Amino acid sequence: MQKILLAALVLAFASVAQAAEKSRTITLGLVAKSQGNPVFQAARVGAVDAAKELGAKHKLTIKIDWRTPNEEDAQKQAEAIEQLVLTGAEGIAVACSDANKLTDAINSAVKNGVPVATFDSDAPASKRFVTYGVDDLLCGAQVMDELAKIMNGRGVVAILAGNQNAPNLQIRVRGVREAAKKYPGITIRDAYYHKETAQDAAAKVEQVMQANPDITGWAMIGGWPLFTENALKWQPGTVKCVAVDALPAQLAYIRSGHVPVLLAQQCYEWGYKSVEHLINKIVLKQDPVAVKDISALIPVTKDNVDAFAKNWDKWLPK
Repeated sequence: MQKILLAALVLAFASVAQAAEKSRTITLGLVAKSQGNPVFQAARVGAVDAAKELGAKHKLTIKIDWRTPNEEDAQKQAEAIEQLVLTGAEGIAVACSDANKLTDAINSAVKNGVPVATFDSDAPASKRFVTYGVDDLLCGAQVMDELAKIMNGRGVVAILAGNQNAPNLQIRVRGVREAAKKYPGITIRDAYYHKETAQDAAAKVEQVMQANPDITGWAMIGGWPLFTENALKWQPGTVKCVAVDALPAQLAYIRSGHVPVLLAQQCYEWGYKSVEHLINKIVLKQDPVAVKDISALIPVTKDNVDAFAKNWDKWLPK
């Protein structure tokens, strides 16, 4: 009789445990750089899609708590991480606007048992367990190599560089400069920084061109000005340009001939892969194969622009 009762209790406990596991809800925090940047809107969609698909796979409810500041503000990002820990998030993914300002917040979250992943822009000195995105040094080099091809290895190049405090952008600038050394006919005029909004970026390009009319090429390590119409004031082909990212608004510059090559980051995957890494860590107790999960850049030209554009029907909400 005791054995029967014991077996019944074991089965009862197992059933309760299974029911609890099936009904488990996991909240993951997603802290991107800014609300308005379409690359982060795509990342949010990717995270939500991953939550649905992985939730169904593991019989979980996965909620995405989006805590992204309206405009870039590393201090607000740090506060968002602290709030997510306090409200019970079990994992956090963050794109770091300023690694120095976010490292302590990330480390504090990890100390409190909340694993943190980074995407797009890393905090390499922090205790994050994985970072997903492009190899920034190679990204900068690829921008320069593509630009050198269409400039026939000659001319004066300006680098559009975004937020000066973003570690990923600093590394990309270095990649451009190092790759430019291979081309003796190319001169780098300077790297130009600005707030990561389309309006600020477009204004910076116009300002620099007015002050430096001899510039014949732009190495844009982010495609910020291309989110607005008519941001490039020159006639197509007169100034060469290669830019990172290939969102719908930017694709118009491929079609117009202003930008022969866009290098697309897989920004939808920023969100999807971050959620996947966090669920593997939290639910499956699995660490990634490597701390750096490198994402390839996808070249977009007139030859494949229409095919690539179809991706955005899924990646961006209507």
